[in-house]
Amino acid sequence: MDLSFYKNKRVLVTGHTGFKGTWLCKILVNAGANVTGYSLEPPTKPNLFDISGLENKMKSVIADIRDFKKLKAVFAEAQPEIVFHLAAQPIVRESYKDPRYTYETNVMGTVNLLECVRLNPCVKSVLNVTTDKVYKNNEWCWGYREDEPLDGFDPYSNSKSCSELVTHSYINSFFADGKTAVSTARAGNVIGGGDFASDRIIPDCVRAISENKEIIVRNPYSTRPYQHVLEPLSAYLLIAKKQYENKKYSGFYNVGPDECDCVQTGELVELFCKHWGENSSWKNISEDNAPHEANFLKLDCSKIRAVFGWKPCWHISKAVEKTVEWSKVFYNDGNVVEVMEKQITEYFGGAL
Repeated sequence: MDLSFYKNKRVLVTGHTGFKGTWLCKILVNAGANVTGYSLEPPTKPNLFDISGLENKMKSVIADIRDFKKLKAVFAEAQPEIVFHLAAQPIVRESYKDPRYTYETNVMGTVNLLECVRLNPCVKSVLNVTTDKVYKNNEWCWGYREDEPLDGFDPYSNSKSCSELVTHSYINSFFADGKTAVSTARAGNVIGGGDFASDRIIPDCVRAISENKEIIVRNPYSTRPYQHVLEPLSAYLLIAKKQYENKKYSGFYNVGPDECDCVQTGELVELFCKHWGENSSWKNISEDNAPHEANFLKLDCSKIRAVFGWKPCWHISKAVEKTVEWSKVFYNDGNVVEVMEKQITEYFGGAL
C-alpha cells in the first residue's frame, strides 16, 4: 500500500466527522493529500474528529448530504479527483426509530453524491462505502459473495442495499464510458479507538468500564466479521488508487477479516476484558421484543484478495488490543493523537 500516491491529490470525503471518516482523513492528511470533508457535526460528544485536531489541517464543511445545492457548490469549489462516500445514518437501531431519515440520508444522499460526480469531470475515482449487511441474510454459515442478492432486512441495511443499486444504475447510465471509475466496498463490523457511538458493542464496553459498571451484552451468540478500522480503510485507499490508475478495477468488493476472526460477540467481549484487565467482566442480558438483527453474518473476501492481493494484517485479538490501547490513553487524559499516529505507522508499515 503506497500512500505516496495520495500526495497532492484533491480528495473529498463525505462523513468525515464520523469514526471511520476521521481515521481516513488522518491517513490522507498524513499522506499529503488536499482533503475536503463534507459532513454533519460530529455525531457524539466526545468525538474523534475534535480530538484528532484535523479541523485545522483540512477543509471541513459542515452540511447535510441531503442538501444537493450545498454539496454541488462544494464539489465545484474543491474540484476533487477522488471521492470517498462515507456519509450515512449507520446505526441499525436508529433506523427503526427514524426510517424516513435513514432512507433520505443513505439513498438520496448517494444520489446527490453521484449526481455531483456526474456533473464534475474532474472526478476520476469514486468509492461508495456501504456495509456487509446489504445482502439478503439467509443465516448461512459461509460468507456472502459480491454476486449474492441484495436485500437488507432492517431500514439501515435495506437503505444501504438501495445505495448499492443506485450506484449500479449510475455506473450503467452515466459512467460506462470509463472516464470515472466507481466502486462500492461492503465492509464488516469495525472496531478501534475513538468510536463513541451508541448501540455498538466495543463503545458500550469502554463506557461500562469507564463508569465502573459490568458490561451488558444483548446477544453474545451473534457472529460478525469484526475488524480494526484500519483494515477496511487500507482497502478503500487501495481500491480508489487502483481504479484511478486503471478503470478496469472498478467494481464491487467485500472487505472483511479472515474466517478465524469472524467471532461471536461474547468472544469479542471476552477478548476485550482480557486486554483491559482490571477485573473487567460482562453478563448476558437478552432483551425481549428487541429489534431484529442477524444472528450469523460472514463475508467471502476472495475477490479483493485475488484482484489486489489485499489481506488483513491484524487478527481480532490484536484489533481489540489496539482499541484498548487507544481507549486507556484517552480515559487517562493522555495524547491519543500520538496513539493514532503510532498505530497508522505500525499498520501501514506492515501493509507495505
